[in-house]
Amino acid sequence: MRVVMFGYQTWGHRTLQALLNSDHEVVLAVTHPKSDHAYEKIWSDSVADLAEQHGVPVLLRNRPDDDELLRALKEAEPDLIVANNWRTWLPPEIFDLPPHGTLNIHDSLLPTYAGFSPLIWALINDEPEVGVTAHRMDAELDMGDVLLQRSVRVGPQDTATDLFHRTVDLIGPLVTESLDLIASGEAVWTPQDRSRASFFHKRSPEDSRIDWTWPAEDLERFVRAQSDPYPNAFTHHRGQRLRIVSAAVSEGRYGGTPGRIFIREGDGVVIVAGAEARSGRLPGLVVKRVRTEDGTELAATDYFRTMGGYLTDRP
Repeated sequence: MRVVMFGYQTWGHRTLQALLNSDHEVVLAVTHPKSDHAYEKIWSDSVADLAEQHGVPVLLRNRPDDDELLRALKEAEPDLIVANNWRTWLPPEIFDLPPHGTLNIHDSLLPTYAGFSPLIWALINDEPEVGVTAHRMDAELDMGDVLLQRSVRVGPQDTATDLFHRTVDLIGPLVTESLDLIASGEAVWTPQDRSRASFFHKRSPEDSRIDWTWPAEDLERFVRAQSDPYPNAFTHHRGQRLRIVSAAVSEGRYGGTPGRIFIREGDGVVIVAGAEARSGRLPGLVVKRVRTEDGTELAATDYFRTMGGYLTDRP
């Protein structure tokens, strides 16, 4: 089959690499220009560079809404478009252009976690597994019929970085198998159960702010979900932003006001957590490593040299 690829960052790069390694012909690659958005500078392998290395024509677009792009797509005469991590909506005149339509690769187990940053949101929400879905693109974002899905379990210590590496490794085999099924006429498309659908927005710095009224178990996942190189979960101490790099749930139960810097435990410092912390029946969050506004990373026991005071959601 003749294939046009729409994609961006490492997800698009892996998809293009799988297409280039397949028996199918990549006739055009469309990708976004580089971005300064904090989350888009992460996992930023270049689709454009990979395409150019293999002699594939490249078009850079923020949005697919110009006559030149549509003309180039028609001239390429693709049998199929494959999209992965294309950041804006594709209109029907594009996704319905090829005879086999457009196959979108999304990094969640649809119909849940449609939209943006699904791995981070899924880990925050304590999902037992994450994965990748190949589905047919239609007019509703991430809602088209599903062809294939592959999943991995979420372990008790997994970070978003761990889950990224495990799920991105699923992309190549998923793309290859999907294209082979479509080319052979053996593809079976399954409608999504709309009653189970959920959609998540693009993350911003505000979404990383710690709320100390959350239970310590939730905060510990919140920290793991924003592991390096993602923007870390943050709080404020003495008017300055403080990022929490690693943390654990305390072994003891601590009472008091959420956000109180309380006591050392093991290799960290306990912060009182949970809306019902005054009961004294809740674990605290053991903060182990922190990062200051100037980027310096420290053990929490070195940063908090004296106990007392509070971590707050605002300066």
